[in-house]
Amino acid sequence: MSTAAIYWWGVMSQGARVARQRLPIGRCYGWSGPVCIRAHHYSGRRSHCEHTAENHGGKRLWALGLSGVVLGGTLYAHYRRRPLVAATYSKRVPGERVFGYKEYSVAEVAKHVTKEDRVWVTFRDGVYDITDFIDKHPGGENILLGAGGAVDPFWDIYGVHKKKEILDLLEEYRIGNLEETRSSLETINDPYDSDPPRHKALKPASLKPFNAEPPLQILADDFHTPNSLFYVRNHLPVPLIDPSEYKLEIEGIGIKGTKELTLDELKTKFPKVTITATLQCAGNRRSEQNKIKKVKGLDWGAAAIGNATWSGARLTDVLQYLGVDLHDPRINHVIFDGLDLDPTGKAYGASVTARRALNPDSDVILAYEMNGEVLSRDHGFPVRVVVPGVVGARNVKWLGRIALSEVESDSHWQQNDYKGFCPSVDWDTVDFKSAPAIEELPVISSICDPLDGTQAQVIDGKIHFRGYAWSGGGRKIVRVDVSADGGKTWQTADLVKQEKALPLYRTWSWTLWEANITVKPDQKFAELVCKAVDSSYNSQPDTVEPLWNLRGVLNNSWSRARVQLTHK
Repeated sequence: MSTAAIYWWGVMSQGARVARQRLPIGRCYGWSGPVCIRAHHYSGRRSHCEHTAENHGGKRLWALGLSGVVLGGTLYAHYRRRPLVAATYSKRVPGERVFGYKEYSVAEVAKHVTKEDRVWVTFRDGVYDITDFIDKHPGGENILLGAGGAVDPFWDIYGVHKKKEILDLLEEYRIGNLEETRSSLETINDPYDSDPPRHKALKPASLKPFNAEPPLQILADDFHTPNSLFYVRNHLPVPLIDPSEYKLEIEGIGIKGTKELTLDELKTKFPKVTITATLQCAGNRRSEQNKIKKVKGLDWGAAAIGNATWSGARLTDVLQYLGVDLHDPRINHVIFDGLDLDPTGKAYGASVTARRALNPDSDVILAYEMNGEVLSRDHGFPVRVVVPGVVGARNVKWLGRIALSEVESDSHWQQNDYKGFCPSVDWDTVDFKSAPAIEELPVISSICDPLDGTQAQVIDGKIHFRGYAWSGGGRKIVRVDVSADGGKTWQTADLVKQEKALPLYRTWSWTLWEANITVKPDQKFAELVCKAVDSSYNSQPDTVEPLWNLRGVLNNSWSRARVQLTHK
């Protein structure tokens, strides 16, 4: 066996072993002082919140690791062909800050994920443009799974990539330094210091508060999105909550005074209900609206969505236990307040209509488990409300209070955010009171693989692509139409993963689809398109321009991916 073969065999064997392992157990958190949160007041007692990092969908996690392997292995092979590395680069300490280079933020690096925008990665404090290397490596487009982020976590696993000759070669592609975002002054009393660790594959849209989405390709791998790779949407610092002291307050119409339930009571007094539901941020695919005209909001790609099983107590069971009449005409809204607080002590809050929340068929639950595991801190430990079929913003995490009310929540996020407007409305003319708060989301789909701007292989005259489709309000996906010529001709995709046994109007989870389309033997490019149809025969509009709005929400236009074809 050649040296190169032995090398690659070792890398692949090591990768296979890692892929079979679970991610490390999440750290225990705690701090002393007046900020350990209970549901109804602050506590000075020490907190210990435990959670486990999730690892499902080994196939794509392996691919994510492989992207690091591919880059390192390719640099090694390239080095073997070019043994003389420029002295200028070899004198540097790879990954360390280099005086005189431009500095780039994590958010700016995250924007460079395609060849059109140039593909950037980071290693320690260095920023590297590896675009011109992509076509040379043996792993094809797998390297793009690590684009726009750090290769450190992958190379920490595969130590062979830290050979001096490989790191020196990487320095040839250096374009700058990673911006120093935290000075010693910034870390003093920083409310985000106790935020939990996150999977390195998550691509941040913002760091404080932390908001991030996974690589888009992984979403098409597994019906249930791995917990550690589920998109994260936080509005404020992640609270530290002692589960032994947690108490959920419930008050309002039909309830005498304020009632409290502990976490143990939620788990033991009520039947444990499990549902599968997709959560999606209202700003999913906002980046496409930004290409029309800049909007205000996080620059989400198409992965601010995920599907999971959620387990907990049904909201209607809890309210009936407390003596609430679910048909009380005075109750118009159900308000949910979190335990994440702004500097003034105001909690994140939202509400949904009583017509939805108090209907047992709506399957609203007070969830304490996600994909069979205890909720992680980023996803609402110890309890979050899950309102299936409704925009993610109403699925309040770290739930501290429920109120039955005649009026909706007065929180900023209910009154002055998460609303849609006409494209002509700007920040000088907008009236948030004139529009209802978003609840159900429209039908949407996305091509997950291949990515826009990448290469796609043609095998036996056909191109293979895949993605997700979902509709709000429980409407099942009944069809996904796909095209390889920008929408001139169409065919129907295969719905490969779907909860088929559920009713047409009580399907809270997404559908994963795949398609194979014939292309011409000499065709060099293809414009892939998908559009979904739900059980009410709602379909997606063809372009994003008419959907543009100043908050960049509700983009459900056709998903498009222009790819370069490589024929086999």
